[in-house]
Amino acid sequence: MVQKIVSILGVLLVFGAFSPVSAQETARNVPNAFRSTEYPLPRFVSLGSNEAYVRSGPGRKYPILWVYKKRSVPVEIILEYDVWRKIHDFDGQKGWVHKTLLSGRRTGFIKGEELVSLYKKPRKDSRVAAYLQPKLLIAIDSCDNGWCEVDAKEYTGYLEQSVIWGVYEDENFN
Repeated sequence: MVQKIVSILGVLLVFGAFSPVSAQETARNVPNAFRSTEYPLPRFVSLGSNEAYVRSGPGRKYPILWVYKKRSVPVEIILEYDVWRKIHDFDGQKGWVHKTLLSGRRTGFIKGEELVSLYKKPRKDSRVAAYLQPKLLIAIDSCDNGWCEVDAKEYTGYLEQSVIWGVYEDENFN
């Protein structure tokens, strides 16, 4: 009986049941069994299909949890298994999608509850090109030094990186 209790406690400790960790921390410490590529984990990508099935596990035999019906929605890959990617979305939902349904194109959503200024140049003292609503889907062209160049509907400009769900803090890319 004592041996079973110790074993159960060991399993709970291994899976972190006693300490909450972020998706980023969990993905960084993933064993090789959940790595199929050399790309970093976690990482942001977007949906590359107008219809993407999200499953409860990594395979077609697992039930479909929901279906995305829009291309370009940003998601965060937190695990990999063969051709399957476990994703985390803006609403906090998690599930598995086939890698062919994903794209490396970067997109994001406006975070928060208030309008956000889209600037003509990557400076707060620049002219405002538009005000963007929360949860607006944007295309991200590049990020550097805390600013991202984005396309938002018919507007192009710069957003502070901190207002975008779809990029990491201090992430730079072209």
